[in-house]
Amino acid sequence: MRARARYRYGVATKTAAPRMEWTGDPEADRLISEDPTALLIGFCLDQQVPVEWAFMGPLRIKERLGTIDPARIATMDPARVEASFRTPPALHRYPASMARRVQGLCAAIVTDYAGDASRIWRESSDARELERRFAALPGFGDMKAKIMVGVVAKQLGVKTKGWEQVAPSWPTLADVHTVGERETYQAQKRAHKAALRAAAGAKPASRRR
Repeated sequence: MRARARYRYGVATKTAAPRMEWTGDPEADRLISEDPTALLIGFCLDQQVPVEWAFMGPLRIKERLGTIDPARIATMDPARVEASFRTPPALHRYPASMARRVQGLCAAIVTDYAGDASRIWRESSDARELERRFAALPGFGDMKAKIMVGVVAKQLGVKTKGWEQVAPSWPTLADVHTVGERETYQAQKRAHKAALRAAAGAKPASRRR
């Protein structure tokens, strides 16, 4: 695997590139593994669609808009960004709203981190601060912020102080490196959701007639 410069606690080191086979497409997987903005866009899209669909998004955006640079996307005509989401195959189940979120995410990266998404984790003093930074991003929230703390620790090697107490203790995409691991993770997730639906649909015995 190709080695590249990566930041650990703000210091550049030479390590193997992270292995995130989350889409089944080598080019898309390479993009989210090597470009911090692409990784964040993928997580922004990762809701109510399959993992592969969400993380193919950054590559499709790059192909359709000609860039994944947050400064350029943030200043684009919103109609153009939305059109790129609607072009078949659509980038999301809800192309209009997700186009706005991704453009808002890019604007936040520019405004708060001078266009360098890696500063979100490189410049965090501890995991709680990192969690707050992720939670403040458009398209993110409390749980996704915790998952991202695990992702940057386990996938990127940026282990901010206290990350073990913030990152989820159950399997997430932070633990998925290969296609096989992704398929296992997705099967477990489907089974968990099915169990929750079954539990919600069951009536208490005292109320049954």
